[in-house]
Amino acid sequence: MIYFDNAATTMKKPPEVVQAVVEALQSFGGVGRGVHGASLSAGMAVYEAREAVARLFGAPSAARVAFCSNATEALNVAIAGLVRPGERAVTTAASHNSVLRPLYRARAQGADVDILPVAPDASINYDALEALLERPTRLLVATHASNVTGDVYDIERMTHLAHAHGALLLVDAAQTAGVVPLDMGTMGLDLVAFTGHKSLFGPQGTGGLCVGEGVEVPRYKVGGSGIKSYDEEHPSTMPERLEAGTLNGHGIAGLAAGIAYLERVGLDAVATQTHALVERFEAGARQIEGVRILGGQADSGRCGIVALNVGDVDSAVVSAALNADFGICTRAGAHCAPLMHQALGTMDQGAVRFSFSHLNTMDEVEEGLHALSQVAAAVLKDEARAGV
Repeated sequence: MIYFDNAATTMKKPPEVVQAVVEALQSFGGVGRGVHGASLSAGMAVYEAREAVARLFGAPSAARVAFCSNATEALNVAIAGLVRPGERAVTTAASHNSVLRPLYRARAQGADVDILPVAPDASINYDALEALLERPTRLLVATHASNVTGDVYDIERMTHLAHAHGALLLVDAAQTAGVVPLDMGTMGLDLVAFTGHKSLFGPQGTGGLCVGEGVEVPRYKVGGSGIKSYDEEHPSTMPERLEAGTLNGHGIAGLAAGIAYLERVGLDAVATQTHALVERFEAGARQIEGVRILGGQADSGRCGIVALNVGDVDSAVVSAALNADFGICTRAGAHCAPLMHQALGTMDQGAVRFSFSHLNTMDEVEEGLHALSQVAAAVLKDEARAGV
């Protein structure tokens, strides 16, 4: 099996991630739920993970990192807290349903929501975005990279536009965390939502929200916090304000190990290697008859994703053949990004998404290209027969 579905979840993890989770399962008590060694060791591991996340994203401090179950929950926390009835939010059609659905809910509750279309090549018109922001806006939610095409958008320009018009910027970094550098301090980012199970090499069920200094997000969940238990209200201090219940200490330990791996290898080295895999695959795929590459025109290049279609063949047929005949794992369909597919003209066909990890190899890419060429020839032949 060759795994090219890393934009959904990285399957291959560095050995230290597995080791960290196993050790945590064997030794952790409840995080912040006792003064015995098992609880204290869990609490220390979570604190060290907060520090690692803060370093990775240039967050103001570990206290400004709230852990969530994934980027989806983090986006829900931020959007529900900051976009109230009568307020306004803006996003783009590149957004995932993790952004769109919380915004649709806010709209149903009385908020004003505008969505900037994207071009058929997946690019964004920043002048049109600025025009949208000229009306009073509370929050701009910006996807750092499309989870369909891998196009990386100019997040610094979006930050400048948002702040120039008095809006906060929330970055969906689900696809770029661990592949494309982000620094909240130097880039002026207000909030960053991230997930642990993709390019940070952590377990599923990990992620979080980094909150800039001076940005106050109201409580989303309330309940047990391990502190101020006699108070009727959930604690107001960060990070407890945005966390309730026992944290996933075991998963967070694995997430911290994934970040430590990235720090050891070097984020620049990871990005360079991932880009080389993408560049070779895209160049090779463009030479295959019937293959159409989607997107690829964004200002800042691609993250580790190449999406394509073969003729007019349903993407699920192509993806299934790649898996059944060659053991190539890809993802077909809508990728939870309906507005992007609408812009690309692939609402009915979907797309076959190849997504690469730093842990993939160039030999695997070559095997993937060989498999794609064989499948493309076969499905186009079948399509031609069906049309006779």
